[in-house]
Amino acid sequence: MQPDNGQDGRAHRARPAPLSASVRRHLGLNLRSLYADSLVEPAGERIESLLTKLGREKS
Repeated sequence: MQPDNGQDGRAHRARPAPLSASVRRHLGLNLRSLYADSLVEPAGERIESLLTKLGREKS
């Protein structure tokens, strides 16, 4: 079965169904709890080095 192509030859993409407020809230809470630990951990040496480089380039 061939996809339904528009005039420009690209396939039409259906828009995803919007998420309800309760689903967005549930996802947000779960993502926050998943990444909460990474916010309090110190950044790795590589990240620190890159941040230092960026800071020098702006000055």
